[in-house]
Amino acid sequence: MCFSTDILHSGHIALIRRAQQYGRLIIGVLSDEAVASYKRFPLLPQAERMALFANVAGVYKVVEQQSLSYRDNLERYRPDVVVHGDDWQNGLQKPVRDEVVSVLASYGGRLVEFPYAGDRKYQEIEGRTKAELGMADRRRPRLKKLLDIKGLVTAIETHSGLTGLLAEKMAVGEKGGVHQFDAMWVSSLCDSTAKGKPDIELVDMSSRFQTINDIMEVTTKPIIFDGDTGGLKEHFVYTVRTLERMGVSMVIIEDKKGLKKNSLFGTEVKQTQDSIENFCEKIRAGKQAQKTDSFMICARIESLILEQGMEDALARARAFTEAGADAIMIHSRRKEPDEIFEFVERFRQGDAATPLVVVPTSFNHVREEEFAARGVNVIIYANQITRAAVPAMQEAARRILSNHRSLECDDICMPFKEIIRLIPADY
Repeated sequence: MCFSTDILHSGHIALIRRAQQYGRLIIGVLSDEAVASYKRFPLLPQAERMALFANVAGVYKVVEQQSLSYRDNLERYRPDVVVHGDDWQNGLQKPVRDEVVSVLASYGGRLVEFPYAGDRKYQEIEGRTKAELGMADRRRPRLKKLLDIKGLVTAIETHSGLTGLLAEKMAVGEKGGVHQFDAMWVSSLCDSTAKGKPDIELVDMSSRFQTINDIMEVTTKPIIFDGDTGGLKEHFVYTVRTLERMGVSMVIIEDKKGLKKNSLFGTEVKQTQDSIENFCEKIRAGKQAQKTDSFMICARIESLILEQGMEDALARARAFTEAGADAIMIHSRRKEPDEIFEFVERFRQGDAATPLVVVPTSFNHVREEEFAARGVNVIIYANQITRAAVPAMQEAARRILSNHRSLECDDICMPFKEIIRLIPADY
């Protein structure tokens, strides 16, 4: 049998007892990375979850299972029987089941499935667990933990409760496992755009904090906040304290000053890069304002955007890290990733530990695996949800205007009952 759970209830025990009827029971316990990728962030680390099962009477052996795939353990232990609930006959876990059946058939093993225990009391337990994961002190440190567990974290743009739910629930099956976003990016650009305002720090922090609240009420994944320039040092201190208290995991601030203009414009508009000394002071002030060590401040370097050169970017990265920055974001407008790759390579020659963040909006052909292999730790898909939504809304409106009715746009509209299914039942 294999388990991902960190809460052992009577349904699990009943299934274990039934499995024990077939012989000596080996239980595989999924790794933290596998659980976080497939289901939700585990409340207990793998070692403690293994100890949980090791103390169940009649369990012969507890072993690690590093991925959702059973193949390695099936080939290593060659069990006569695999026991599982019947909940994986459809959906994202079906490819995992198919692989299990295939491997068992190769040596004469068999699969035994029992009805999944979907009692309401078990659903309530899982609901309480998710509610706990959404609490500030549980959510805030999760980004750091994910970086330790996975090495590479992906985040998708969100700007409302609904887009937060999309980021929370979207998952695809691949290679016998499940792939989903690890975190959410609350973008200044997309938050401003959703309010019909220009991205020049016009939307005040109170409004932006309300956006975070809307997202946090219905989700559990860690949040990375776009803090623009951070504003005045004295103001940034209060921003840090508020974000930390709310449960945000990371704030990213860029090393520019004055009226903020979006980096998409590069040198086409007047933008002033802050001095290394001033920006270091802002970072130090933010770090001193923190109450916990789980909140992260990331320094975003605009040197490549503003054509100040690689040496300037690297000098700033070293200085900002020494000032206390928990992560470095390097940005570029070029369609080719060459200068990003060069920065990462040269930065990693002197610093193997500080997380590196990229936003591959322009150089979007690079796959996540290549970024990870080169030493990148966080990938932010910064505005794709907004960019996909606007054309869809425009087309629906155009069809209604052109046809003087809404029939012709039905084929591009999701039924509202499917949208409602995204919303938690307890709201």
